[in-house]
Amino acid sequence: MVCKPTKDDKSPLLPERYPQGDFFVCDIFDAAPKGDMASMEHPIFSVATKPDRTPRYYQQGKTWLEIIPSVKGLATIHDRDVLIYCISQLMAALNDGRAVSQTLRLRAFDLLTATNRPTGGEAYTRLRAALLRLAGTRIETNITTGDTEQLDGFGLIESYRIVRETRDGRMQEVEIKLSDWVFNAIRHKEVLTLHRDYFRLRKPLERRMYELARKHCGRKDEWRVSLAILQKKCGSNSTAKEFKRLVSTIVHQDTEHHHMPDYAICLAENDVVVFRNRNTMPQKIAAMKSASVPPLDAETYHDARTIAEGWDIYHLEREWRAWITEPPRNPDEAFLGFCRKWVERRGSAR
Repeated sequence: MVCKPTKDDKSPLLPERYPQGDFFVCDIFDAAPKGDMASMEHPIFSVATKPDRTPRYYQQGKTWLEIIPSVKGLATIHDRDVLIYCISQLMAALNDGRAVSQTLRLRAFDLLTATNRPTGGEAYTRLRAALLRLAGTRIETNITTGDTEQLDGFGLIESYRIVRETRDGRMQEVEIKLSDWVFNAIRHKEVLTLHRDYFRLRKPLERRMYELARKHCGRKDEWRVSLAILQKKCGSNSTAKEFKRLVSTIVHQDTEHHHMPDYAICLAENDVVVFRNRNTMPQKIAAMKSASVPPLDAETYHDARTIAEGWDIYHLEREWRAWITEPPRNPDEAFLGFCRKWVERRGSAR
């Protein structure tokens, strides 16, 4: 049964604690929040509100992953904020033409501020717990990042170190070493930009649903997914009935408040969840001129790797750009079609 929408005028979003206009955080916000596509697509992070110590195995076609928690539990969707901040900083550096390292040093205050978290003493305790879970959660998978398949077990971060700490125990600086798996995704730009209101979403399930929509719907008009498959992709351990209730509540709140970033959500017949593009994402800056084609979306490269398994997709892109005689209406779909034809004629490189 679908519950009635509430009449509460209070927004489901968390308050915006640090408006971008504030002079002391403007530099922090220059790095747009970004997430790696592999963990956006697959249920790596726990959406539970209590410690989740249950190992999980997920398989979709030939893709599989096993996630093993530590005694502290699985890394949660809110722990993911640490990774998003790290990825955002490194991508901003790459876009500026600066060299990047797998190990980065950051100010804990900047991380908390950029992810819309409180900066009181308890916030630093929670940040330390998040680092423990990120390092302790181990993953084995055949999912490739940057054309590299890593079959050994690894953590979401390999290690962390508190560099400076105040007398009352608050961390001032922390050094984080990202896993090869995450760093490969960054170097090959297998990332997607997230709406800043992602950090204002209260519920773990809301955050997970948004990042799935960002990955699967992208700039398309809509994405439809069955409730059962959505639950699997979210990694929810709820019963099917409870999961439907949770999704229905989010749907009704979004209908009333329009609080979900970038995508409106509705629950259609036959338990199908529909994500509709609000067209709030910034448009591509580059414009087509004569036979030139703008840069492709990051998700297009991800899809191309799946289609043309084993091939260097950047080589295929150069071949495609040299082959076309006029700008296609949809460059991303045109490139993927080229990749399909390439594989039909030459086969997989593996």
